Amino acid sequence: MKVSFYSVSKCVFTSAVFTIIASSSFMATAGLEAFKPGLVIKNYGNVAEVDSSLTIPAGMKFKVAFDLGSAAEAAELNRSIDTLARFINMHVAAGVKLEDISVAMVVHGKAASDMTKDSFYQQLNAGQKNANKDLIAQLINNGAKFYVCGQTAAYYGITPDDLLPGVDMALSALTAHAVLAHEGYSVNPF
Repeated sequence: MKVSFYSVSKCVFTSAVFTIIASSSFMATAGLEAFKPGLVIKNYGNVAEVDSSLTIPAGMKFKVAFDLGSAAEAAELNRSIDTLARFINMHVAAGVKLEDISVAMVVHGKAASDMTKDSFYQQLNAGQKNANKDLIAQLINNGAKFYVCGQTAAYYGITPDDLLPGVDMALSALTAHAVLAHEGYSVNPF
């Protein structure tokens, strides 16, 4: 029986792909079970308990800015906004005081629509409601700041009155990041 290199390679590749898919499915199912609701932002920002070797210094104050340029699918939660909830929830669970956590999100591009009231959001999304409004309200109630790029807003016709309560308009995303950096915020790379 003559076996070509191509046939063997194809068989090995198919087997490897099947193994990766099977183990990924197992890991995804097993991994989700580790995540539990947070202590501060309810119903959002699930976190896993971790035995970390990187110690958070006692009394450390977190000042972190996040950047958001991608909108969620219509009527879906924006995972990047959920990241703020996860950041707060996991650090409080790790013993950091809530008053020692300051987070801000600079929003630009199509993501600006995720910061708008239903009256504006529905015009862009076939009558769907903004799934982010409850999460944003909880985050703002726990000290998070949201700044929409004014240049983006002008492009999309978003006015300050179109924004969800507590969401602010900045001159630009560039300006917001510069001001936050001046105030001591580090930029989260995720």
